[in-house]
Amino acid sequence: MTIFDHRRISHHKIKQDVNGLRQGFYSDKYFENVVNVLQGAHHESYQFAGNSPRLLPDDIGKIPIGDLVVEGQYFNRRAPFALVAGVDAALAMVRAATGYFEGEKFVETWDQLEIRAVEDGALTHYGGDPMDVQTVIEIRGRYRDFALLETPMLGVLTRASRVATNVYNLLQVANQKPVLFFPARFDLPEVQSIDGYAYWVAIQRYNAETGNQLPALVSTDAQGAWWGGRGGGTVPHALIASFLADTAEAMEAYARYVPPHVPRIALVDFNNDTVRDSLATINAFWPQYRAALESNDSEAQKRWTLNGVRIDTSKNTRDASLGPDDPYGINPKQIRLVREALNNAWQNWDVPAHLVDEAQKYCRNVQIVVSGGFDRARIQEYEQAGVPVDAYGVGSRFFQNDSDTNTDYTMDIVRVRLGDQWVDMAKVGRQPCDNPDLQPVDLKTWE
Repeated sequence: MTIFDHRRISHHKIKQDVNGLRQGFYSDKYFENVVNVLQGAHHESYQFAGNSPRLLPDDIGKIPIGDLVVEGQYFNRRAPFALVAGVDAALAMVRAATGYFEGEKFVETWDQLEIRAVEDGALTHYGGDPMDVQTVIEIRGRYRDFALLETPMLGVLTRASRVATNVYNLLQVANQKPVLFFPARFDLPEVQSIDGYAYWVAIQRYNAETGNQLPALVSTDAQGAWWGGRGGGTVPHALIASFLADTAEAMEAYARYVPPHVPRIALVDFNNDTVRDSLATINAFWPQYRAALESNDSEAQKRWTLNGVRIDTSKNTRDASLGPDDPYGINPKQIRLVREALNNAWQNWDVPAHLVDEAQKYCRNVQIVVSGGFDRARIQEYEQAGVPVDAYGVGSRFFQNDSDTNTDYTMDIVRVRLGDQWVDMAKVGRQPCDNPDLQPVDLKTWE
């Protein structure tokens, strides 16, 4: 459930290995040990017989350890804030795999839990004090029934919140320009759906705060599966290689055979001459577009509109349009040269007077997309310098996980129920915390 639409992700979309979750296949082994101890205590009706440093002897009655009801809080400590994602995925695990085995039969007990959680898209804030965290999920229930789920729940929360926060931070400096989600090739196929969902959550948060309508642009259908999106894209270098390095001819074939609603964005760095190949492509497209314009063929106009050029120059090469002292890789001077060449391309066309405005607009409307090594700092640098970029393609940087971007989650048992009383039982250095964004969760919504 997100703060934007208050709709929970269908459990059919969140594909889970339910039996693996129930068996502890994805759990750190010590949680299996916990379950074995507590189930053994349950079967033997074991009662606490030790000395608790947290309780007075007179406060300790008959406590059935195997059936102890606890309060667990799930939280992260990313400073100064984290954009939360993965809550629905974590709760779907709780719904599917809370309970215990009686022989070969699994007894579900999710309906005995009390759960509060924030919605995906909420922010948590952290100032550096582990005694003051903002809880993302709070579960009260018999611990042995959900202990095995700690590892996978923390995993999906950590992954999704890290990607969402990294995307959100990058959007803050992109000056309201689209940011394309290109990291699919840098990790396992199985994580594409949750990664694409985390990206979508960040886009929605940014749009809600700014009033913008930035699109969520993913490259695979799997990345859009949880929120109803579809993958999009244009051409890889391989297509140009298939046309013997003739970028313009490759794009003409693309325009001819790909449906008109798919954007025409030429990848112009294959020959390391971005100005030349940008001009060659727009020069090839314009006559076809002009013919469609003059015949009032709207579909053909879409087919032969050059929507953009993408520059992905390798960092170890210097573009042919630059001088010997200019930088390697993608750089502002190169982009400005491409922009200038595109804007002025019409001047070399035989354009009748009544189509001059159309030709100029056609050239100016070709956008420049850059990709390859862009992170928050680099995008901020480009935007502050006014580099004429229209959209950024970002890949593995969305997965960044260092001291600044670490979004690891923790679960602590912070209270236990003794009779009718909840007693603080957090480890030293932690304490029960709250979050005003927590809301009661009804797991029946997954039925």
